Amino acid sequence: MAFHGCCFTLALALLLHILVILFTPNTILPANAHRSSNSPPAMKLNVIDRCWRRSRNWQRHRQLLATCSVGFAGKMTNNIGTDLIRYEVTDPSDHPLNPKPGTLRFGATNIKGKVWITFKQSMRIKLEKPLLISSFTTIDGRGASIHIAGGACLLLHEVTNVIIHGIRIHHCRAQMPGQVLGPDSKMMELGHVDGDAIRLVASSQIWIDHNTLYECQDGLLDVTRGSTDITISNNWFRNHDKVMLLGHDDEYLQDKNMKVTVAFNHFGPNCYQRMPRVRHGYTHVVNNLYLGWEQYAIGGSMNPSVLSEANLFIAPESGTKEVTWRQDNNENGRSWNFQSVRDVFENGAHFSQTGDSAKRPHYNHLQTFRVADAKAVRPITRSSGALRCRKRSRC
Repeated sequence: MAFHGCCFTLALALLLHILVILFTPNTILPANAHRSSNSPPAMKLNVIDRCWRRSRNWQRHRQLLATCSVGFAGKMTNNIGTDLIRYEVTDPSDHPLNPKPGTLRFGATNIKGKVWITFKQSMRIKLEKPLLISSFTTIDGRGASIHIAGGACLLLHEVTNVIIHGIRIHHCRAQMPGQVLGPDSKMMELGHVDGDAIRLVASSQIWIDHNTLYECQDGLLDVTRGSTDITISNNWFRNHDKVMLLGHDDEYLQDKNMKVTVAFNHFGPNCYQRMPRVRHGYTHVVNNLYLGWEQYAIGGSMNPSVLSEANLFIAPESGTKEVTWRQDNNENGRSWNFQSVRDVFENGAHFSQTGDSAKRPHYNHLQTFRVADAKAVRPITRSSGALRCRKRSRC
């Protein structure tokens, strides 16, 4: 009976928290209101982190994280509920066709329904083939240092409602064609796979938050083939050439429906280009920190709409100071819409605008959030990337 009572109390607390988030999405508490005794008084948090990092008991109520997402992914409340299955990774090994219980692949592919994956301890996982993640799956690395490195990495193929949080993904390598176990334990035949850290194919309502990504063979994050309703937030991208691609290729017209929010991320040091590169579609780039670039920071082709809002762009000491790049293919880019609103530019950085006006993202009440002033970007992105969360302590 005590077990059922505990579950009822947790479910009630979760429901109340969700209701607060849904009906007051723009609420910002004063700096000293309801602060956990474990929270440092000087720490400034962005709207996502403010939602959960102030809690001293985050590890006991992990699923509250799903109520904290903003941007085009909306609230990830489809990932939680009374039917949620909790799965703990205890074994860092990997088998692409017959994964053992306790491994990451087993939890991401073999279990049907809503799955919340955590890790018993810190570990380094070398995937033998790309990890195909099922719909309604959360991979939550908080409380451990989780590295996916040295082999294949993550692939979201025709799935929805996925959260990837708190993982270090690096040194991903291209993979030859072959079979791999996919969502719902179905065998899939994959062609050649580039060495991307995370690739999305025809997937929707995806939240990628607080991960550290670097030094992969191809890109760090690709959103392709009709994927939409994506939020990419609080990540640290560093030491890489082609960082983020949004849109499959110039001929893939379905990407005109693509909507992506890129918020509170830290780009650099040593990021060269594609932060992001956008084909078709609409992207809201907001409250990000850019520590230089080699070729450009934000670019694209096929006339995408990009709203750059309240970002901090710090140009490199030498080389190009221009933030943007366009591959013109339609009357020298006259129908483009690249707009800068309330951005801050340092060290000679400058932004070439194209289009008549700033096209707003038109978020609904589950997606909207208050944009911070660009002067606050440094403190609110200071903890971007995978957090060092200790159990029974603040995150």
